[in-house]
Amino acid sequence: MHEYDIAIPILPCKSIDDTVAFYKTIGFDAKIWGAPHHYAILTRGTVELHVFAQPDLDPACSSAGCYVRVLDVDDTYRVFSKLKLNQSGIPRMDKIEDKPWGMREFAIVDLNGNLIRIGQPL
Repeated sequence: MHEYDIAIPILPCKSIDDTVAFYKTIGFDAKIWGAPHHYAILTRGTVELHVFAQPDLDPACSSAGCYVRVLDVDDTYRVFSKLKLNQSGIPRMDKIEDKPWGMREFAIVDLNGNLIRIGQPL
């Protein structure tokens, strides 16, 4: 049980199996439910993302996303760089930057069009 309040996003995906494979590449573990698979919980350290199957999802039209605060955004960026994503299209990954709102952050858009912004306070 957590000793603190926590919010966990529930994001749509076209395929549970493809989504799990994508996130496993960057160190997430997964618990999967259903036959066929219809729900998964992805965890990496204390980060937890839930995904549900929406086979008719158009990733280009997705407006789902979340913000993940981490203790070491530069290390997280190095790990996520293993995906070797372009900076445009779907999926994609932005460069890491110091933002005027006091965060050092980057973002990925996963293969489902979900925007995952990752950062830490400057």
